[in-house]
Amino acid sequence: MIIRRSNERGYADHGWLRSFHTFSFANYVDRNHMGFRALRVINEDRVTGGHGFGAHPHRDMEIISYVLEGEMEHKDNMGNGEVMRPGDVQRMSAGTGVLHSEFNHSKENGLHFLQIWIEPKQFGIKPSYEQKAFPTAERQGQWRLVASEQGREGSVSINQDLNLYAGLFSAGEQPTAPPSRHAWLHVVNGEMEVNGETLSAGDAAAFQPDETINLTGKQAGEVLLFDLA
Repeated sequence: MIIRRSNERGYADHGWLRSFHTFSFANYVDRNHMGFRALRVINEDRVTGGHGFGAHPHRDMEIISYVLEGEMEHKDNMGNGEVMRPGDVQRMSAGTGVLHSEFNHSKENGLHFLQIWIEPKQFGIKPSYEQKAFPTAERQGQWRLVASEQGREGSVSINQDLNLYAGLFSAGEQPTAPPSRHAWLHVVNGEMEVNGETLSAGDAAAFQPDETINLTGKQAGEVLLFDLA
């Protein structure tokens, strides 16, 4: 198990946006942390009320947004316009090219969300968009599949051989980790003991194939687990 601590991440403060970068992104470059398998970006963003990212382009990237607090307004040139709330998962396949914007839907309250980039399995596909809600009850005390290549079990589909699970665990809970190949575990909030090490909000750990993942909740919190080829 290789641990990536929250305070080791890259950080950018733009006033209206405060962002932590698990992997190299924009002006933050760390050759030792360029990504993990097909996982390229995990940005933890906090956006002040009334601000956001204006229309900007992407291509050949699978982009997942996961709202933690507040509401995020999404618009794109495919005609989609949605407001995301905690528990919602949005997947946008940029493919041959897409233009989109993301704004804090509130003028007063803050927005806290994760933006995740996955390198695609196939390049040059037709751009597409999908958004689904995963209520707390579906994630509480268990691993809920929220994204997968075939959109299994009601998850959003993604153009990559990847399974993304989300789980909410209370103190003392010991969930059995789903089968994984190469795994990346990201603690969203709370505190977890993982293979004897304490991981707090923003901490992450990488695992090689067949490596055991023993997790126990220390403080109630949420965890994302990426299973990657």
